[in-house]
Amino acid sequence: MTFDLSFIDFFLFALAGVSCGLINTLAGSGSLITLPVFIFICGLPAPVANGTNRVGVLFQGMVGARGFFKKDPASFEGIWWLVVPSVLGAVAGSRIAVGLDEKTMNYTLGGLMVFMFFVLLLKPERWIRESAPDSGRRRHPLTLFAFFLIGIYGGFIQAGVGIFMLACLVLVGKYSLRAANGIKVLLVAIFTVPALAVFVYYGQVHWVYGLLMAVFQSAGAWLGVQFAARVPNANLWIYRLLLAVVVVSGVKLFIGA
Repeated sequence: MTFDLSFIDFFLFALAGVSCGLINTLAGSGSLITLPVFIFICGLPAPVANGTNRVGVLFQGMVGARGFFKKDPASFEGIWWLVVPSVLGAVAGSRIAVGLDEKTMNYTLGGLMVFMFFVLLLKPERWIRESAPDSGRRRHPLTLFAFFLIGIYGGFIQAGVGIFMLACLVLVGKYSLRAANGIKVLLVAIFTVPALAVFVYYGQVHWVYGLLMAVFQSAGAWLGVQFAARVPNANLWIYRLLLAVVVVSGVKLFIGA
């Protein structure tokens, strides 16, 4: 496994990692930035890029979850029942992903970019609002099934799973939005462990790029917890950046397939 990036490519690589960690900690969809970087800058095949992306997701998740836990440990109480369905789903989803060839994965990622473009245009944060606590809904079979499906999606492709998990935690599980953000970060980190193990077993992880990206994503996650929410218009610029990356990457993936 080699490392062969020019100075400009390395700068873009680092910027993508920090941006991804920051975005994933505050909301979700940061992988819409790192996946194209792995494919178009690092030159990895789409299936390997998909697996390699999980290394950074795991490390940024641990950093982000630790930060949120230090600030508000009470919000994490009683969430472990959500781990089982999401982990089972992630194993199933990653097992599906490793069976796809490069052309199919390119079309899949391209289709995801189109789908996420419209999800982002709808600005889901407008309808994800603070919910009144309702612990009875949290262990409801519908909630467990929803997290199993989210686990499948996260294990399969990862990109955008944060948005869907926030929606599920707030709208179905009836968590507050503030609590849901920290819980989301922790759950993604947990179910990424078995998903990454599947990709490693099938030889679809480039460790050099994955660990290097993990360093920058972890830095972004730390920034997300500490400072990013206080930056004026940060969400607006993140939103514009995501839209631009999704459009360009989706076109290139379809052309390359």
